[in-house]
Amino acid sequence: MCIVMMSAVGDAVHVMPVIHSIKRAAPDARITWVLQPGPATLVRGHPLVDDIVEFDRTAGLRGFLRVRRALASRPATVVVNLQVYFKAGIITGFSRAPVKLGFDRARARDANWIFTNHRIPQHAMQHVQDQYLEFCSWLGAPTDRVEWNLGPWNDEERAWQHDFFAQFDRPVVPIVVATSKPEKDWMPERWAEVCDALNADFGLQPVLVGGRSPRELAAEAAILARARHRPASALGSGLRRLAAILDGAELALTPDTGPLHLAVALRTPVISLIGYSNPKRVGPYRWCRDLVIDAYGDPGEDYPISMENRPGRMPRIAVRDVLDRVERWRAAKKEAAPGTVPWAANA
Repeated sequence: MCIVMMSAVGDAVHVMPVIHSIKRAAPDARITWVLQPGPATLVRGHPLVDDIVEFDRTAGLRGFLRVRRALASRPATVVVNLQVYFKAGIITGFSRAPVKLGFDRARARDANWIFTNHRIPQHAMQHVQDQYLEFCSWLGAPTDRVEWNLGPWNDEERAWQHDFFAQFDRPVVPIVVATSKPEKDWMPERWAEVCDALNADFGLQPVLVGGRSPRELAAEAAILARARHRPASALGSGLRRLAAILDGAELALTPDTGPLHLAVALRTPVISLIGYSNPKRVGPYRWCRDLVIDAYGDPGEDYPISMENRPGRMPRIAVRDVLDRVERWRAAKKEAAPGTVPWAANA
């Protein structure tokens, strides 16, 4: 079986329950996954992923030709195309698998449906995770249990995780400073205020996380310049180490971006700040939903699940909104029975 999902980290996280479901139905199935180099670093080494074919979209035509050669040496019975874009259709077309499964025509974009010969039934828009699980239902694989099993996998990564947390004398709260789209970002000066409150009022250690893109570095510089209690920074640690940080964190704060879904998969409590994207579609899946800060909808609006984006909404989120969710998290933790995990009931 070949999985085609070449998108970003969040989508890669959403694919993991699909693979778990397939392997539960067919333990002997061999799974090859076509994905981009970044998410590949997270997936590589997972016991249920047998093979990875990297698609480097920056390589242009050469990237497509490399994937075509790789798939020619990896014959498949079924290709599961979890994307709705033209490039994924081209990759799907490279395979000689007799079954090429994709989205229904109504949801497929860029004529992606042309490249598939089987399609999941038409369905109303739902959360991205549930949307991917529709493919499992078509394949006859169980969807009653959603599993990810992410985290640091080898001794070196576990040792790094231990050393990272050993440098702090208080619980760590990673803060994702920026996303792939400026419209999803929250203002650095407000993050600085949150860092001060986490330190002074909650006894927590904020740690800035993410990559080292120009926008992320600019956000880091602005936060460090404004915060009275200087947060630590782990920008540029890499995706697997970011997963290790989230795995050991007390709480995470993030806009709508891949680390949000990593936190969900790792069962780390997460406060999500969402305004540009529809949180009913891309928010935390069955986890910490009462910690979502929803700036997407207007007060009292019962908006539908859709792919509509709403620019200009993130400034609606005030520092007090974030700190109220931190208070809610702390109260839930105090009230939880010993040995239980808050939010597990809606997981």
